[in-house]
Formats: sequence, structure tokens, C-alpha cells
Amino acid sequence: MTEQALVQDDAISEVIGALQEMLGDRVTTSMAVREHHGRGEDYFKPVPSDAVCFPHTTEEVAEIVKLCAAHKVAVIPFGTGTSLEGHVTAPYGGITIDLMQMNNVLEVHAEDMDCRVQAGVTRKQVNEYLRDTGMFFPIDPGADASIGGMAATRASGTNAVRYGTMKENVLGLTVVTADGRIIKTGGRAKKSAAGYDLTRIFVGSEGTLGVITEVHLKLYGIPEKIASAVCQYPSLEDAVNSVILTIQAGVPIARIELLDSLMMQCSIDYSDLKGYEAKPTLFYEFHGTEAGVEEQAQLVREIADDFGGSAFQWTIDTEERNRLWQARHDAYYAGIALEPTKLGMSTDVCVPISRLAECILATEQDTRGSGFQCPIVGHVGDGNFHVLFMLDPDDEDEVARVKDCNRRIVERAIAMDGTCTGEHGIGVGKMDYLPLEHGDDAVDLMRTLKQAYDPDNIMNPGKMVRV
Repeated sequence: MTEQALVQDDAISEVIGALQEMLGDRVTTSMAVREHHGRGEDYFKPVPSDAVCFPHTTEEVAEIVKLCAAHKVAVIPFGTGTSLEGHVTAPYGGITIDLMQMNNVLEVHAEDMDCRVQAGVTRKQVNEYLRDTGMFFPIDPGADASIGGMAATRASGTNAVRYGTMKENVLGLTVVTADGRIIKTGGRAKKSAAGYDLTRIFVGSEGTLGVITEVHLKLYGIPEKIASAVCQYPSLEDAVNSVILTIQAGVPIARIELLDSLMMQCSIDYSDLKGYEAKPTLFYEFHGTEAGVEEQAQLVREIADDFGGSAFQWTIDTEERNRLWQARHDAYYAGIALEPTKLGMSTDVCVPISRLAECILATEQDTRGSGFQCPIVGHVGDGNFHVLFMLDPDDEDEVARVKDCNRRIVERAIAMDGTCTGEHGIGVGKMDYLPLEHGDDAVDLMRTLKQAYDPDNIMNPGKMVRV
């Protein structure tokens, strides 16, 4: 063991000892707990930290970070563990801060349609709390993710086509910086021109600049009427082209989700969607007044007819709507069930809506030509889609082939003025694509920001940008 490693081991031991004095049994070095916190819902091999702690307040998080900063020990924030790009691995060891016990709704301002929550509260918990106020928080990435994690990864999901992403719906943050200071960004005002927009810098920073402990959210009134619909198409191209025309026609649709024929078969089997065929399928949701929803649905139905849509079924029944959208949310698990002995790797490109059909069809042809059985699913209303690969992480040849195919998917999207990640973030898995998308000078500026905010590189090191 090198002298540097010995010094690091001594620092870790000292930090863990001090944390145990501070937090008692809310600190653990159990290997089972550390391994659980060392991976998300991805194919990356678990890389556990040296200890996991469970703070209850922003002040406790600040004391933990101050202690780690003094000993130059890595800090890895953890929410629900649903990330898909290796965000919670600990390649340099360190301390994982699990924020899930910080799960309180702190303030609700019904008259101003905003609220403040701790980072560990999940989106479902927020909406359960808000249910009697007539308001809701619309960002829905599928998983019941923590609000802090959603802010850190700039998440979006099924409602983004109408309500935007976390970027548009976070009014302000409470953040613990890399030296343990507590800062507040943004505020309750709906707009501000005061200074640098620190909120937008921390939203999407993936824990590499600080630990988000509280989030101030924009809320929306629960629509007077909500209706869902399902329509099946003769081809993937027809389905995607109907989406493009729907968006270009200005229909204020709340959700419009694509499942290709393979993913639809997986969902029929996994979620027991009786009455549907294994054909390219669109799931729709309409929000508004009773007249407005009926008008939207009629227009979408006419567009669907133009592209050979069939079995157009719509419902306002809450139980049936929930069943359909639960099936859509479970698509990742339905796809993995194709090869249950393997792990899933989900791609995440997003392109301008005018290039969507071209990109999806080329991707489908590429994956099939590469010998993979890959379901495709997407938030196609905003040009974002996912290809689900199943792979054995111990099979080096298979991993290499999957990564090569994913590289082509990303390069194709970027060539169409798109992005390597619409919502999953960079983490470990997409670091090589940042220069391709933004250019070396822009990535150098990101690196400069990282070094300014976190000069000792203790905040979730090894993610986002290489230092």
C-alpha cells in the first residue's frame, strides 16, 4: 500500500469516527448498505463508498461536508437510487449522504402556487401532500424519484411536452457547498434579474458542485378534466409522423408517449394490457376544461386517422388512466423481462421534433442490424426517446458491442442538432460525449466552474467532467 493510500485510509477512519459521534446509528459501514448505495438502476458495477450517513437537516449535511472537506474525502449525494448513468457510484471512496430521511414538505403557498420541500421527498409524496389544495407538481420521470435527485439531474419525463423540465419548474434551492457553507439561490418571485442565475447552475450539476438539501417548486392547478387515450399504428414511421403533426398543429397535449411494437409486446405481457396488439402505439393525455379536452382529443383523433391509426380508445376514468400510465412507467422493467438474467442500459437522445422520425427509424435499423433485440420507448412530444439494451456486464464483448451501437445512436442525434441526454444526465456513462456535443472550449469552461466551486474535487468526483 502506498503512503498516499495510507493517508487516505487514516482520513476516512477519522471522518467516519467523527460522523459516528455526530450522528450515532445514522452512520453505517455495513457492506450491504454501502453496496446498495453504490449503484443506481443501471448496468454499472456497484462501487461502494466507505460509509453511508442519513442526515435529517441541512445543518447536519453542512457539518458532514465540512468534515469531509477538512480531510479531502469524497462526498456522494444519494436520493432514491433510480439514476441510470452511474451517478451514485463512489470510484474514489468517501461518504455517501443519503437524503431520504429529509422528506418533509416545508411550506405550501397556495395563493402563489409554489412550495418548498426537503430534497429527499419524492414526487409522489409531494403530490399526495398537495392533493387537497387543488394543486400538483407535474414533472414525472416515471420512477418515484426524490425531488433533490430530479433537480440534480435536470429530470423531465412524460409531462415535459406541456409543463417543461425541472429546469423550468425549480424557483430556488438550498445548497451545501463543497466547503460546507449553506447558500440559498433564487426565491419565490416568478422572475428575477439579480446576479448570476445560480439556481440554473446547480440544477443539472449531478452533485458535482454541492449538495441540494431543499427545493422551491412551481406548482400548477389540477386540471378540470383529464383524459387519456391509446392509439395503435401500422408502422413506427406512421406513429412518429402523427406525433410531429400533432405538435406542429399546436395541440396543447400534456403527454404523448411512444412504444414500438417490441416494447408494446413487453408491456402487454408484463402489465397485462389485454385488448391491445403488439404494434407501434402512442399513449396520450389531455388536460384542460371539459370542452378543451374534447376538442384536443378530436383533433388528435383526426390526425391519427390520417396516419392509419386504429383502436383509438380514450377514457376519463381515473382507475383506467392510472392503469395505462403505470404500464408506461413500468416499460423499463417490462423490457428487462425479455432477458431477466441481464441488466438494462437505456439510451437517452433527444432531437428537434422535425428530425424525430428520421432519427428513430435509423436507430431501429441500426440496432436490428447489430443483432440486438431492443425495445424503443420515448417522450416523443419533445423529441426524446430511449433504446433499451439488455447486457451481461461481465461479458466484455457484449458490453463493447452495446457501447459501440450506443455511440452511433448518440453521434447520429448530435449530427441532427440533438443531445446525448434528454433527461438522464451525464454521470459516468456519457462523459466522452460532452466535447462532441458542446466542443472542447465549452467543456473547459465547465471544468473551470467545477474547479471554482469545488477546488479539492470532493463533490461526487469522477462524474460529469474530468478534472
